[in-house]
Amino acid sequence: MMIPSKNPSADGFHMPAEFSEHDGTIIIWPVRPGSWGVNPENAQKAFSSVIKNIAIAEKVIVIAEPGSKAAVEEALRRNITPSTSAEPVTGSLPSAKNASVTKSSPSAKNSSFAGSFPSANNASTKENSLPVRNGSETGNILKNISVLEIPTDDSWARDTAPTFITNGSEVRGVSWQFNAWGGEFDGLYAHWDKDNALAEKLCNRLDIPYYDFGDFVLEGGSIHTDGEGTLITTESCLLSKGRNPSLSREDIEDRLKKALGIKKVLWLPRGIYNDETNEHVDNVCAFIAPGEVVLAWTDNENDPQYELSRKDLEYLENVTDAKGRKIKVHKLPIPDHPILIDESELSEYSFEEGEDTREIGERLAASYVNFYFANSCILVPSFGGENTESDKRAISILKALLPDKKVIGIDALAILLGGGNIHCITQQIPKGRNLSN
Repeated sequence: MMIPSKNPSADGFHMPAEFSEHDGTIIIWPVRPGSWGVNPENAQKAFSSVIKNIAIAEKVIVIAEPGSKAAVEEALRRNITPSTSAEPVTGSLPSAKNASVTKSSPSAKNSSFAGSFPSANNASTKENSLPVRNGSETGNILKNISVLEIPTDDSWARDTAPTFITNGSEVRGVSWQFNAWGGEFDGLYAHWDKDNALAEKLCNRLDIPYYDFGDFVLEGGSIHTDGEGTLITTESCLLSKGRNPSLSREDIEDRLKKALGIKKVLWLPRGIYNDETNEHVDNVCAFIAPGEVVLAWTDNENDPQYELSRKDLEYLENVTDAKGRKIKVHKLPIPDHPILIDESELSEYSFEEGEDTREIGERLAASYVNFYFANSCILVPSFGGENTESDKRAISILKALLPDKKVIGIDALAILLGGGNIHCITQQIPKGRNLSN
């Protein structure tokens, strides 16, 4: 149900911090050949690892293409059940050998996961329960996962799913306009109608009331909040010509304050080098507590990221948050070795007309800041290979900063090859009385 009001803040709603308790997480199953390759099995395994760890302590709704629900459930069951624990082994995923999962298969017709949110499934939980043969831990994980068929153009739930807000008890959604990170000016694909329609369709399917901000272009990855009135973003993204060129910085701040209950917006100058989203903030800087952030960093002055991170640090050291606190900044180094696309990886892509392409030697926007706070853990990208020591360093830093959280490294190279990482493929739904069954 769409809410006529255009001022959620006046209605008493705000966007809580990601590290607050969730009711669940939205993820979109990856199939787009221009992002995940003609055989997306590696990406699907990486997504499954993310889903598996989140579902230990919260619900996960997996959005799938119409007609693919049973096959996606079968793939999730196959990817989630085999190992002994929910924690994956960090390292390179096996090379893809089998056909990708995009259509329903006879063997999967009778399988179904438990429903997790109101209206997510039309059958009862008992009817939807997935038979479990490998122990109670796996069974509890699978019961927290449901697959919902809604058409999409790609799998970046952070940017296309609703932004969820709360008044402390009820959860509502915000539906922004999505234009593939820049529309006709510098968007990454030519057709994005299905992605743009996702937020509204998902809210309706889940019986979550929502506000329509369809006249304002925004992706969820371009903002982070501390839950106490401060929002952080990048000038390079929100002021880009492909977003809202007719709006001033003050106009944009006004929209964010009304939509998300924000009191102050912090504008980092830049993001991660070569980030094709016009440098989303979620790849360069993230709140880990009110008044406290991690910032992607390198000490290598010859790396193009050095100057971008230096400008951000200088900015953060000279501002205060909505409550007047100085920002405490922790440096989180990027991988020591840049991750470049090689010829074999490039050959896997199949780009449609008007879609942004890649090239051999292109540097990917690898960053450990693109982690995700789940209820039970923090999921951190790991890249393996020559960056194994960098992976260990990042996890060690986050463990020291967040001693009460379990920090898990996820083999995320296959997600990075799609153009983003763990935070980009997840969207949290905060706790709410109108959601829990």
